[in-house]
Amino acid sequence: MKLGIIGLGKMGNAIAYRVIKGGYEVVGFDIDDAHMQEAQKIGVEKAADLADLAERADVIWLMIPSGKPVDDIIEALLPHLQDGNIIIDGGNSNFKNSQRRALELKKHGIYFLDCGTSGGLRGRENGFSLMVGGDENVYFRVLPILEVIAEKRGVGHMGPSGAGHYVKMIHNGIEYGLLQAYGEGFQLLKEGQYEDLDLEKIAYIWLHGSIIRSYLLELIDEVYKEKKDFSKISGEIQEGGTGRWAVQEAKDQDIPVRVLEEALKVRKWSREFGGNYATKLVVLLRNKFGGHFIKTLD
Repeated sequence: MKLGIIGLGKMGNAIAYRVIKGGYEVVGFDIDDAHMQEAQKIGVEKAADLADLAERADVIWLMIPSGKPVDDIIEALLPHLQDGNIIIDGGNSNFKNSQRRALELKKHGIYFLDCGTSGGLRGRENGFSLMVGGDENVYFRVLPILEVIAEKRGVGHMGPSGAGHYVKMIHNGIEYGLLQAYGEGFQLLKEGQYEDLDLEKIAYIWLHGSIIRSYLLELIDEVYKEKKDFSKISGEIQEGGTGRWAVQEAKDQDIPVRVLEEALKVRKWSREFGGNYATKLVVLLRNKFGGHFIKTLD
């Protein structure tokens, strides 16, 4: 199999790197010339356009923003695809859109898999966690490629179309709550009864044996090693939509998700009023694991 990747930013480049390292050929396309040039440095073959990529690739991986961009790319690809081609959407699409796209593409003889992709910047070297929805037989056809992208034991078939993005949506909702809990806890340590507590030391101690140790706590430890003064960091937390989708799904299913709802409210408040120490820590963590933009204060 030859993999075609559309969207070669940080995550797309990392996917390409792992696939090439695993012994497969990759042909890529990106409207950003700088992204394309960086991808060529790691061995990605440049496609002249989407038609060229569709002709040369057996499986096409989309790593582009959710919503209309995905529909636009699929529409542009469709005239150039062959019966039995496979498209994998590895971005953070809404699971309902993934259900719709799978049905529409099936009419044209094209298979569609939705793949929730987690692991952030470190996924490049460590491998990603992949949550895949769609036809199980098609999943097993592409499993060899998925296994080189994923961390060992980090890939699985979640269920029918939409299930992969559904599981990733819930994953991101949990992430929102965990980030906010860590942020508020460390703010309380900083501004509570005891002055001058060593937050870096506390994070390090908690990493060794505590019940709340985690990858996020590892990143908190790194943040404090690198930056103890947050005064120039804006506390405005951005969001990509998955958290709001998760809350809406919870409402549809009549399931309470109060922690997630509160985390979303805090993010909205942070963008309106600039946030606080807790949200600044969340901003720094999001940059650590995902390369998300940090807004600085003058």
